[in-house]
Amino acid sequence: MAAISREEVAHLARLSRLAVTEEELDTFAGQLDVILQAVAQVGEVTAADIPPTSHSVPLTNVLRDDVVVPGLTPQEALSGAPDAEEQRFRVPRILDEDVAS
Repeated sequence: MAAISREEVAHLARLSRLAVTEEELDTFAGQLDVILQAVAQVGEVTAADIPPTSHSVPLTNVLRDDVVVPGLTPQEALSGAPDAEEQRFRVPRILDEDVAS
């Protein structure tokens, strides 16, 4: 694999809108080259007999089963409300009708 050039690093910096100095171009070129070589090594691994996974260890679902339980009736829900009207909570108005948005 060819090493990444200073020009490629400068191009990536421009695309990322990053301001980099001349010394940083050399530093980043070396660092990116090491990263790309490591990625290339991973790609060389023969994995025909290894199944694809999303995690390194098996995971199990720990959620409980959904169970339908009866809810409150409208009367029970409104029983503690300070004011109710037509099976709804009645609350004080906080905006006037003539307020433009």
